[in-house]
Amino acid sequence: MKTSVDLELVSAETPVVRVEDVWVAYSGSDRPAIAGVSLSIPAGVVVLVTGPNGAGKTTLVDTCLGLLKPLRGRAFLFGIDTRSRRIHEARKLCSYVPQNFMRPPYESYTARRVIELGFAPSKAPFEPLSESEEERVEKVAELLGIEDLLDRPMGTLSGGQQQKVLIARALAREPRALFLDEPFSSLDRESRKLVAEVVEEYAREEKAMAVIVSHDVNPVIGVADAIVRMEEGRVVEAEGLPGG
Repeated sequence: MKTSVDLELVSAETPVVRVEDVWVAYSGSDRPAIAGVSLSIPAGVVVLVTGPNGAGKTTLVDTCLGLLKPLRGRAFLFGIDTRSRRIHEARKLCSYVPQNFMRPPYESYTARRVIELGFAPSKAPFEPLSESEEERVEKVAELLGIEDLLDRPMGTLSGGQQQKVLIARALAREPRALFLDEPFSSLDRESRKLVAEVVEEYAREEKAMAVIVSHDVNPVIGVADAIVRMEEGRVVEAEGLPGG
């Protein structure tokens, strides 16, 4: 199902993400989490966001998605101001895999069901998956090498397996923008390379934007079109982006 904003954006010549001199602070903090950040990211681009812990990488992603609102400056997602009530429409075109992904041992949903839940934003209550959506679940599971895990409860899977399941869910819904926050944290070297390649191929084929936040640059450096480096809440380098 295409949202109304999706139809408007098909022919729009506008960046997927645009932030203009954005400052964000958390309640009770005596310093901004990000300060004076300006970026423009077009469709079809794979971006690596890297930097030390506390540099503001996750805050930047949350700001791009409209989960955090700027104190100063403006942020846009698919041309929609993140302060607008319509930001939820733009967010439906995105997939986000956060850092904190682990499910508890008693989680009984199967991996298949977790992936299927990725389609929920475009479904009516109790509406079943279409044949093409079911095929998409199988395809992304195969791409990520987790097809044999689909009928196992999430709580019984290892951290790396759970991480792949959630990345599969993010891809299955065919987003126009993909945000992955530390997607390699629980993966071995071979799996990191696989995930990076799958994300790159998806972005190229679907002309989607992909933002990968990672302190480990090795899996992404060969596939990224642009690299954003952050330190102490500021962008210190934006190589490969307009104005970078």
